[in-house]
Amino acid sequence: MLFWILAGCTVLIALSTLASILTHEGWWVRVHDFPRLQLAAISALIALLAIGLLDRTSVPTWVLVIANALCMLYQGWWILPYTRLVPTEVHRAAPGSRDNAIRVLNTNVLTPNRRARQLLDIIQDNNPDIVVALETDRWWQTQLDALDADYPYSLKCPLDNLYGMLVYSRLPFTDQKIQYLVEDQVPSAHALVTLPSGAQVQFHALHPAPPSPTENEASTERDAELVIVGRAAAEARYPTIISGDLNDVAWSATTRLFRKVSGLLDPRVGRGMFNTFHASYPFIRWPLDHLFHSDHFTLVQMKRLPFFGSDHFPILVELALQPQYGKDQPQPETDQDDRRWASEKAAEEEVAKTDVHRPGE
Repeated sequence: MLFWILAGCTVLIALSTLASILTHEGWWVRVHDFPRLQLAAISALIALLAIGLLDRTSVPTWVLVIANALCMLYQGWWILPYTRLVPTEVHRAAPGSRDNAIRVLNTNVLTPNRRARQLLDIIQDNNPDIVVALETDRWWQTQLDALDADYPYSLKCPLDNLYGMLVYSRLPFTDQKIQYLVEDQVPSAHALVTLPSGAQVQFHALHPAPPSPTENEASTERDAELVIVGRAAAEARYPTIISGDLNDVAWSATTRLFRKVSGLLDPRVGRGMFNTFHASYPFIRWPLDHLFHSDHFTLVQMKRLPFFGSDHFPILVELALQPQYGKDQPQPETDQDDRRWASEKAAEEEVAKTDVHRPGE
């Protein structure tokens, strides 16, 4: 009986692993990108149970062990960069002026959550320069507008559809705008941020819709938005930061494509996963909330912040604008297949024409 239980689990893991290899954009396929850590751990457990509890002279036992070992190795290959087993991608910041540092706090608040006071306390304790609050409706704007005195620059787009976005900054904004890059109810925020040193940084805040049975049946819209912003980052004249809940895990093929298209770096590589979702279930967590940046920056600190009632943990990243130290950081490179795949994803959305709504219009 134990053999058949382990065999059944192995079949399910193998099917999920094979599905994750496919490039099909349906949510029922893309969902297998997420639980790679959990699948690798379960595969390892099944292999150990088979070795320890089944007949080790039996061929079927070793078929189970080998099948699970292969699944574990494949899943582990994807998540390995987000462990301390590989070198860091982003250098630790060298001592330098605070005038060239920027501290960003990103949080998906979960619209029905009403623990705004706890979030405000977290913001006060961590003193970010920019706060990106996602899934924010009018109620959340009313609560977070308490930040206005200390954060006089803002981009506000509260919505009742789980895609509201509020950005508060103590650093000056110019050329600020809200854009609907792909879907007319899914905004993104963009601004030039001026550091105390006078240097300017291009900042993007994103929250594309995920592929799911209750939202978009495929990842088409999410992937198109990532490619569009990634291409803009690659062509930017300024050092660039992209922050937000991308509704995609750090190790997915589509996030890797986004990084290759944009040339942006991930400070988690070599440091850890910094899993932010799901905050209430420790055994089902993955990194959904991200900050990527150009090689002009080095890392001061990165940390996951306390629970405040949302299904996401907030995350804080502090960067230093130090091009002289960051210029030798390896950028992701694209090949012909990557460029073709990116073009296909962008072309799939005919509505991917920027619909710009500037504050005050």
